[in-house]
Amino acid sequence: MKVAVYPGTFDPITNGHLDIIRRAVSIFDRVVVGVAADNYKKTLFSLEERVELVRTVTRDIPGVTVKSFSGLLVDFARREEAVAIVRGLRAVSDFEYEFQMSIMNKKLASDLETVFLMTATEYSFLSSSIIRQAASLGGCIHGLVPPEVERVLLKRYGFL
Repeated sequence: MKVAVYPGTFDPITNGHLDIIRRAVSIFDRVVVGVAADNYKKTLFSLEERVELVRTVTRDIPGVTVKSFSGLLVDFARREEAVAIVRGLRAVSDFEYEFQMSIMNKKLASDLETVFLMTATEYSFLSSSIIRQAASLGGCIHGLVPPEVERVLLKRYGFL
């Protein structure tokens, strides 16, 4: 069984993330979405809230499991017996950072591959931070995030 991990902060998960998850599941037998505790970022949603949101919106995608993790990504991948790390790329700027990270991960775990998937064109501009900013100002985020996430964001910012 070929397992991949798809890590991220997912604060919040977007339709761009879901696009990558669905496509990764078509390549691998199982995809573990790793929600990073990430002590270096100030998040809008707690780790528990982010895990629950990701679980909610991926519940109907066969082959997907959702887990939180902290520490090195390669250690999490090894615990999950993954053969690959999946990363989505939106633009050249993403590639520079992700390329450096993939080299470092290869140094730490030479048996672990990094698989880059280009984000679908309609989501190439999307990021969780753009979604948070738009939602906080009352902007329309419909169609950019799953309905469950839209509801939670609007409620968090006092628009529901």
